[in-house]
Amino acid sequence: MQKRFTDLISTYAKNGSSDVHICGGQPIIYRHNGAIKSENKISWSHQDVDNLVLSILNAKNMAMLRDRWSVDFAASVANVRIRINIFNSDRGPSLAIRLLPDTIPTIDKLNLHPSLQSISDLKEGLVLICGVTGCGKTTTIASILDDINHKRAAHIVTLEDPIEYRIQSRMSFVEQREIGTHVPSFERGLIDVMREDPDVIMVGELRDPQAIALTLNAAESGHLVIATLHATNMEDALYRIINSAPLEAEEYIRYQLASTISWVIVQKLVHLEQNGYRLPLLSIMRGTSQIKGLIRDKKLFQIDNSMHTSKADGMFTHERYLKEYLETREKFYNPMLNFRQETGAITDSPYNSPLFDAGFDIGAKTKNPVVLRDKPKSSGKIKMNDPVDFPDDDGILTIDGTDLQYQIDENYDLSKIISETENHLKNKK
Repeated sequence: MQKRFTDLISTYAKNGSSDVHICGGQPIIYRHNGAIKSENKISWSHQDVDNLVLSILNAKNMAMLRDRWSVDFAASVANVRIRINIFNSDRGPSLAIRLLPDTIPTIDKLNLHPSLQSISDLKEGLVLICGVTGCGKTTTIASILDDINHKRAAHIVTLEDPIEYRIQSRMSFVEQREIGTHVPSFERGLIDVMREDPDVIMVGELRDPQAIALTLNAAESGHLVIATLHATNMEDALYRIINSAPLEAEEYIRYQLASTISWVIVQKLVHLEQNGYRLPLLSIMRGTSQIKGLIRDKKLFQIDNSMHTSKADGMFTHERYLKEYLETREKFYNPMLNFRQETGAITDSPYNSPLFDAGFDIGAKTKNPVVLRDKPKSSGKIKMNDPVDFPDDDGILTIDGTDLQYQIDENYDLSKIISETENHLKNKK
């Protein structure tokens, strides 16, 4: 079953598809260049889908699926990084699979404006990457982070749901935390990160008021914070931030936003006939003194006009970006080439420590553990100077006299422990 799944992902990655849908009793559905298509020659039975889900979910994800009837996670299959959402439907379990490049594309290979490379020079401030679901926000933000990673020494901490691109530390030290796996929520992660000595903080998605407030606090405290937000235009993006606060705190949030905002990028994908594939179409706003003043003065309706007149500051509306950049750029990279794995690419395998497992027995893993129980009377006293080994069925482990750590069984006589310890110390003298 897993081989069939691997072959399927490999095929659609090579075909340049961005999404694949698997549902019992239905043909395979995929998205190519933004359009939904079906492969009627391939279908999975309901039992096939059940078996696939059982084969790809670990115990934790299976428990989550049963608890909330959906689960979201990322994995690498056939050298392709994928994000999978499994959910219940009227046809049983259904899989929505997003295909991602196995390696992080550069800003240039994503056909993004070269000015985005200057974000890596920022030491503080707030950068928002906005757009609808599926417009490439995650890929853009990963590209910016990896640009920082290759240019300067910094501590980058990410909060993601889930981790889609795994970023190998280069010049920077990169630590990635997944919501639900390494940290319970964005809010908890944003509280934690302030004590983790970060230079750059990435927030996977600004969803609720508390996460937004904590993100602004992080940016205000002198960090570079890069976050994603669902918004379709500049005014909408800024309103979503400001309106997240209660009415009495709105002015405070506006001043916070005005003081921290550095970039706002609104992205969508457009299909250009001459290229044959989709390209990112950007609207770019920079945090100039004029923009900051409009935010403080509650004049967001003037943002669009200000962007039209701020070409010299590197700002673009969608219309100007199309005419002045996309239609004049001489060379474009086919985004599907980003799915090719780099030769000799260094991979940093994830590790799930048992220390965070609720069922992990910490006592059983301590150094040289000693379990003291009442020894059968026929065996005599325990001599603390010399190594002593009693049969395992007596419940007593070997005592070697060094780095003693006692795990006291409830049936052991405490007075005997004290007496034996005192004798051991006397003999050492």
